[in-house]
Amino acid sequence: MYAIGMNATPLPDDIAALKRIIADQNMVIAERESVIADHEAVVADYKSVIADHEQLVAQLQEQVWLLRAWRFAASSEKAKGPQGEDQYSLFDEAELVAMQAEADPETGEEEPEATEVAGHSRRKKGRRPISEAYPRVEVVHDIPEEDKVCPCGCALSRIGEEVSEKLDIVPQKIQVIRHIRPKYACRACEGVEDDGPTVKTASMPPQLIPQGIVSPGLLAYILVNKFADGLPFYRQTIMFDRLGVDISRATMSGWALRAAEACEPLLELLHKQIRSGPIINLDETTVQVLKEPGRKNTSKSYMWVARGGDIKRPSVLFHYDPGRGGKVAEEIVGNFRGFLQTDGY
Repeated sequence: MYAIGMNATPLPDDIAALKRIIADQNMVIAERESVIADHEAVVADYKSVIADHEQLVAQLQEQVWLLRAWRFAASSEKAKGPQGEDQYSLFDEAELVAMQAEADPETGEEEPEATEVAGHSRRKKGRRPISEAYPRVEVVHDIPEEDKVCPCGCALSRIGEEVSEKLDIVPQKIQVIRHIRPKYACRACEGVEDDGPTVKTASMPPQLIPQGIVSPGLLAYILVNKFADGLPFYRQTIMFDRLGVDISRATMSGWALRAAEACEPLLELLHKQIRSGPIINLDETTVQVLKEPGRKNTSKSYMWVARGGDIKRPSVLFHYDPGRGGKVAEEIVGNFRGFLQTDGY
């Protein structure tokens, strides 16, 4: 009898010897299977580590994208996400900001507080105090009257109180201001004794938009949302709709244009204020304006920024212009005499 293989060797005819050979082969096979199992376990561990690393890389990439989006926001109100989606991430912003706060504890809610210790100051964490400028609404949580009696039978005396403050906010409240102007007339002569008006009525206070329903407070609220907080008109329309008020995007745009016209005298005063100081800082940066009449959306426009006036309280002027020619600088600087600081363009 011969073994099957490249180098055939004769097998013994003794059954016991054959059983020993088979047993030895089984031990070799078992050892190899054990080695293979160990290798597979190591490979599985490596795969798990790789999967964890890939997940961490994805989280860090998304965090980097979000931070870049905050720092380098697109000029258009619409922006593309990291995978080309039409809006930024809506659901994981809290997690990303929390991770950033963990990486940089100074950005969290807790603020370090200095404690003086014999020759040096030690910083400890403490919650930022709530400004005393805000009104306080006191809510007293007292124990029941039956618990104000001591087991000895005597009434408990109030010896102090524990106070904790929570910051609250009152949502927007819509109200309608009714301007009521009484009418007066003479029932005796019916106004025929003079050439004046027969019916007398008080004049309306000056209104920015006389025929509009908008009050100065509402107009200021809309414009601050738009230009200070970056909240587009169409989103404000949705916000007002939730409050049951119908104000269209076109209406808000019209109000904004009327407000800009009314602010032109202030703009002239701002020009004069900037030119009144010893130095003007001037620079321009590119902006993209969508749907500008007679120009493509890809055309470059410029936002000029001028800073000048009183050195301790300087004024800043933002001036839009489609070009960056010298005539724009001349329009801003005017008859200024002093130092002009700008780049080499």
